[in-house]
Amino acid sequence: MTVEQNVLQPGGAAKHQQTFLNQLREITGINDIQVLQQALKDSNGNLELAVAFLTAKNAKVPQQEEATYYQTALPGNDRYISVGSQADTNVIDLTGDDKDDLQRAIALSLEESNRAFRETGITDEEQAISRVLEASIAENKASLKRTHPEVWSDSPNPYDRKRQDNCPVGLKNVGNTCWFSAVIQSLFNLLEFRRLVLNFNAPANAQDLPRNQKEHRNLPFMRELRYLFALLVGSKRKYVDPSRAVEILKDAFKSNDSQQQDVSEFTHKLLDWLEDAFQIKAEEERDGEKPKNPMVELFYGRFLAVGVLEGKKFENTEMFGQYPLQVNGFKDLHECLEAAMIEGEIESLHSENSAKSGQEHWFTELPPVLTFELSRFEFNQALGRPEKIHNKLEFPPILYLDRYMHKNREITRIKRDEIKRLREYLTVLQQRLERYLSYGSGPKRFPLVDVLQYALEFASSKPVCTSPVDDLDAGAPSSGTLPAQTTPSTIEPQGPSSSDVPSTSPVQRSVIHKPFTQSRIPPDLPMHPAPRHITEEELSVLEGCLHRWRTEVENDTRDLQESISRIHRTIELMYSDKTMVQVPYRLHAVLVHEGQANAGHYWAYIYDHHQNRWMKYNDISVTKSTWEELERDSFGGYRNASAYCLMYINDKEQYLMQEEFNKETGQILVGMDTLPPDLRDYVKEDNKRFEKELEEWDAELAQKAQQEKLLSQIPRAPAPSPAPVQAGEPEYLEQPSRTDLSKHLKEDSVQAINKALAEQEDRGPEAIMDTAIKLEYTRLLKLAQEDPPPECDYRLRHAIVYFIQNQAPKKIIERTLLEQFGDHNLSFDERCRNIMKVAQAKLEMIKPDEVNMEEYERWHQDYRNFRETTMFLMVGLEFFQKKSYMEALLYLIYAYQNNKELLSKGPYRGHDEELISHYRRECLLKLNEHAAALFESGDDQEVNNGLIIMNELIVPCLPLLLVDEMEEKDIVAVEDMRNRWCSYLGQEMEPNLQEKLTDFLPKLLDCSTEIKGFNDPPKLPSYSTHELCERYARIMLSLSRTPADGR
Repeated sequence: MTVEQNVLQPGGAAKHQQTFLNQLREITGINDIQVLQQALKDSNGNLELAVAFLTAKNAKVPQQEEATYYQTALPGNDRYISVGSQADTNVIDLTGDDKDDLQRAIALSLEESNRAFRETGITDEEQAISRVLEASIAENKASLKRTHPEVWSDSPNPYDRKRQDNCPVGLKNVGNTCWFSAVIQSLFNLLEFRRLVLNFNAPANAQDLPRNQKEHRNLPFMRELRYLFALLVGSKRKYVDPSRAVEILKDAFKSNDSQQQDVSEFTHKLLDWLEDAFQIKAEEERDGEKPKNPMVELFYGRFLAVGVLEGKKFENTEMFGQYPLQVNGFKDLHECLEAAMIEGEIESLHSENSAKSGQEHWFTELPPVLTFELSRFEFNQALGRPEKIHNKLEFPPILYLDRYMHKNREITRIKRDEIKRLREYLTVLQQRLERYLSYGSGPKRFPLVDVLQYALEFASSKPVCTSPVDDLDAGAPSSGTLPAQTTPSTIEPQGPSSSDVPSTSPVQRSVIHKPFTQSRIPPDLPMHPAPRHITEEELSVLEGCLHRWRTEVENDTRDLQESISRIHRTIELMYSDKTMVQVPYRLHAVLVHEGQANAGHYWAYIYDHHQNRWMKYNDISVTKSTWEELERDSFGGYRNASAYCLMYINDKEQYLMQEEFNKETGQILVGMDTLPPDLRDYVKEDNKRFEKELEEWDAELAQKAQQEKLLSQIPRAPAPSPAPVQAGEPEYLEQPSRTDLSKHLKEDSVQAINKALAEQEDRGPEAIMDTAIKLEYTRLLKLAQEDPPPECDYRLRHAIVYFIQNQAPKKIIERTLLEQFGDHNLSFDERCRNIMKVAQAKLEMIKPDEVNMEEYERWHQDYRNFRETTMFLMVGLEFFQKKSYMEALLYLIYAYQNNKELLSKGPYRGHDEELISHYRRECLLKLNEHAAALFESGDDQEVNNGLIIMNELIVPCLPLLLVDEMEEKDIVAVEDMRNRWCSYLGQEMEPNLQEKLTDFLPKLLDCSTEIKGFNDPPKLPSYSTHELCERYARIMLSLSRTPADGR
């Protein structure tokens, strides 16, 4: 938002001219005001044409002069702070050498620009803003015609769209409007701003106003914004549709182009329109006094520009709204502010006769809501397009602005001088420390204290009187001693291992390096180099000197490091005294952009001042968040996501976030009680419509249930009844092939019974059963305690191994063993049948309070889930090795999700999470590359197939990779996939491909971690335990030849 000194008076032309100058400076990187003004003049105010002039190959940029550089700060000049907007990348190419074409283009542009301004009263800047709005509405309408599922399509079940308790309401993305959601939610959560909008009453004489487009726009937009805010307060919906407000924004301008909107530019225009609307109302209600505009009071401040130009001092008071800050070259917000507040040689401000020029800015009046626009886009003149700056920039939750206030300028100047002196001293100390830490004159340097230590160790080693090669057998082939020119065939093998090697012809054999046989070092040779000649006296003197020097160097290094730390601490605390922490501003909202300069996704982190927590507003999704998540997404330098706009509020102005109270009862007003009567009725009507949707849905479900009930009463042919299963017996994955599991357990049981009979042949069935169970348990316990290779997972062989490793209760294990020996398959001979009957009798004797059957079933269900997860993993890896990535992906997704649920109960409940994550990630990356290759082909059918892969396979999977913040490799993979598609933005392509890419990118760049629904799990084949273990071992062995990060 921008405003000049006479903000409340008509001055649109000068205002827009200065806005353009600031935008041109940021877009092109040219700071010469004369050059920028000339380009703007030649293009008759057309921003795109001015950018084309300035970035043309034959553009001549004159040398910058100090007089022109500081011209805007002279007294009487109409300078003000404005937003920095992105240039439209779809500029006309005027970089050729054909001057006739250039002149014709300029003439046509000037004629069109003048005619448009005369007809509508709307500037080219405002027309440029409308491009994305046209695209947004078209996107929303076109979504009804698409066959593929859209990211923002409503669920048919209204209960999925129902607001939960008092959770904040989201905003639906109606087509590239995430920027709208981020800004509106940030302003809505400013309670004072919310009150101003909700309680706005249209002027009584609105119908008598001049009927031009600008005034036609402001009041209807204000009406729709009130409705939107009212729905955000009291709606029963999880999210609401802002299309009507966007429609009015679109109708205010006329354009056919499209691109994603810029947050700071939209905020600037939005608050301008609100300011105009409130100004109409303020002028109507004034009683001879100068009207006060609440938008100006809330968002605008003033600063004093104090400067010197060629020895002549000047001062100039200016107003500002959004305060732009450069990001490049700074590490935190204070560094950005220091750079923005000081220009030129500040020493000249303190001297009377200096010919140098410089200026300082000092805040004289800060707005209650202070917004910083972080300039994260710059124009790359070589590539001819804007680029995003991904540098890291830190900012605090509480920002003290005392050092930038005009009333503190004397003490701030003293502190700045002191900081400058300390930093100069710090540079000297760091250079000295570097000489200690990087000692030497060659390319490789080492810490001096280590060099002295190495010399001391060398001097203290046992002296030797022989050459290091004299005691070595010259004939022993060694990679370290064999001369490069020696021919292997001429050397006879020697050493301890030579007798074990079969003798072959010297011509036929080649040297094989055997490090632990042929290169064995004689025991009397020291492991390290040592002096060959040194006396005790020399050694004593040398050791004394080295010890003393090392101690001196250690002390010097420590003193330097402590001094450096002390100075850093002093600089950090320079502004921490009581007088400099009187103007606290609390971070209210952070608007984040992820993507590149040409496309991306916006969302907002907003602080809940009453619950003291951060909330993440990502279109329809509103979730609890943390400062740590905000840091990760907003500081930059880690991903393509970074803060683009910071909104701070005066922490001492309690009214900004204060709740409303009932004047009669004194109770806090919440929800619908905070709305004026007309808005309360509006929200009630909308809630009634939504409740009707819920009732219709319930009625439809009831009707379906009734129909199913009637159908179920129709007689049908009886289906063959399944074979009876013993009660309480667990059903495992391959239960359709039940006989196989019983056969597998039968073999184990028979072996245990035979061993027990061999040990106690004369004992009864009960004693033999007890012995057999102990033998079986001992065998399984041994398997559970072994550390097998990855391809041999003993948990697949028996549930008891799984239970032991996961510390199942003893009663669970005992009952499972009894059921194994009580299985009907043991009735094939008399001895086993007797043991089976004993086991069954003991099972019947177990009382309900002895074994918790619910817990028992849970353990066996977990084991069934483990085997199922193994099947998903195994089949997915088999498809992956066959390069059937689409088939593999679904299996690996279910393997990962099921495995994660198992591992949440214990570290041995599932498989290696990193292994599954690696192949799931590789599947997505390979499918992404395949889809991109299909898109690049340009063939309509292949392009559509590539986008189907992205929309139906990859995009729904991205939240699965983003939901776990600890999986950095997954987050990097998502960034790689997004960057692959964003790279097409700067390339020339057919219009239909450009349209499809523009339609698809917002879905890919959506940062929501809301998990979308998947199809039913793929059907798993039925394997016996033996087959399962064999196939699992085979696939895991084949993986041992893959890169290490895959294991």
